[in-house]
Amino acid sequence: MLNEYDPFNAYKQTTLDARVAAANPHEMVRMLLDGLLEEIERSGGFMERRSFEDKGKSINKCLNIIHGLDSMLDLENGGEIATTLNRLYDFCSRQMITASVQNSIAELTPVIKVITDVRAGWSNLN
Repeated sequence: MLNEYDPFNAYKQTTLDARVAAANPHEMVRMLLDGLLEEIERSGGFMERRSFEDKGKSINKCLNIIHGLDSMLDLENGGEIATTLNRLYDFCSRQMITASVQNSIAELTPVIKVITDVRAGWSNLN
């Protein structure tokens, strides 16, 4: 059993902190999208195992990431792209809640599709 200080997790966190510190805004969005996709997968695993407490924490992490992505949008100056992303993030939030309430992995699929498509769009920017 690992104690509270896990050197591997400390290393991962240090590496992540360094990546975040060096990231430009576009890289930050890509990192958030990648993290969101990973956390959605974890949420699905918790649903499958019927680990409701872990599922709730994981869904909450997903919602926080989605909210963070949405809060980065410049709706006044971002034009149609910002408005569309705002709507997509709103859809994803609502869909994550539905998936959680129904404990349905299938309800995660549309969110994975949307976020994967958004991630592909961000990858094409640079």
